[in-house]
Amino acid sequence: MKRVLACVLVLCLCLTVTVSAQRVVNTDDADTEAAIMTAGEVSALSVNAKSAVLMDMTSGTVLFEQNSHEALPIASVTKVMTLLLVMEAIDSGRLRYDEVVTASSRAASMGGSQIWLEENEQMTVEELLKAAVIVSANDACAALAEHLCGTLEAFTAAMNERAVALGATDTRFVDCSGLDDTGMSSAHDLALMSRELMLRHPAIQNYTTVWMDSLRGGQSELVNTNRLVRFYNGATGLKTGTTSAAGCCLAATAERDGLKLVSVVLGAPSSNDRFNGARNLLDYGFATYAQYVPPAEALVCEPIKVLHGTQKRVEVTPPAVSGISVLKSILGDIKVRAECAADLEAPVEAGQTVGDIIVYTDEQELARYPLTAACEVPRMSFGKAFCRFLAAVTVGIVENV
Repeated sequence: MKRVLACVLVLCLCLTVTVSAQRVVNTDDADTEAAIMTAGEVSALSVNAKSAVLMDMTSGTVLFEQNSHEALPIASVTKVMTLLLVMEAIDSGRLRYDEVVTASSRAASMGGSQIWLEENEQMTVEELLKAAVIVSANDACAALAEHLCGTLEAFTAAMNERAVALGATDTRFVDCSGLDDTGMSSAHDLALMSRELMLRHPAIQNYTTVWMDSLRGGQSELVNTNRLVRFYNGATGLKTGTTSAAGCCLAATAERDGLKLVSVVLGAPSSNDRFNGARNLLDYGFATYAQYVPPAEALVCEPIKVLHGTQKRVEVTPPAVSGISVLKSILGDIKVRAECAADLEAPVEAGQTVGDIIVYTDEQELARYPLTAACEVPRMSFGKAFCRFLAAVTVGIVENV
């Protein structure tokens, strides 16, 4: 009997080892690991960090989250908001790339990552922007902040106002660089900021995708702190951050085949953990999702009849669609239909919603885009009707003469 039990135990052990061996994935091949994941397995995806999120940049849809709203120190990832304010100023015309900035003593005194600005040293906005993005230069950020808002305190206030406007409710900035770890944000909020920066201000990629560059006529070498820019297919940015309180942090963005993703990792125990975590999230996103844009012909709606209006029909303006992230497994099942009002009662306002374009499968609605009236249609009054009658009678008389 003992021999039988021993044989059974050995057999069970062998089976267990075999099954376990079949589940082993080469951790050096992140693309392979992500490719075998399905949407149902996302719950098994984890990141060795305090907080993480994966967001579809185009729609803002969260594809994965891990303690995504936990407020944490974020180190130099703070600079995502600094870069956003600078790019908004440039794109609005309040700031020019070739504008000269003079470094104050306060800006020159910043510690941490820097380009060693000297008091009264002059650089262009573009040079300082390049330094802030590529090597996370705190002195360059301070110089830009003072130039734009007068003082660092005023710029920090502007950062917090912009965070509120974006709906970043977990965020409180205390400086423009992230040197002060009493400032807080969350992975979700940083994804919102990163999305706004990369989506609304694509020119920032002229800097966020640079691996190596230089300043001061080649005397100051710049090497990007975000190694995904060099080693990850489709990487477009964005920002690293490291302090003892924050741990290793990263906001990483990438694009493949029209699908744009934002991955944020906060509080990782090591630099490798943050890069591996962001890479795994991006790999999962690209392996599982695709960008779907409804075909133009599916967005057209016939003119709608108008009751008691000064014209019988009103043209319909097709919606501006930005595309949505969908599971690759349902791409072949997606349908699009237009739902328009059968008729409208005058008056009709220009831009008035008159229907919807609905993107769906048999299982669920995926997106809805409003159809709008192309122009105004006033209500027909007695006076207008009488004038039209007189005009018609006059034309008839003239034609019969």
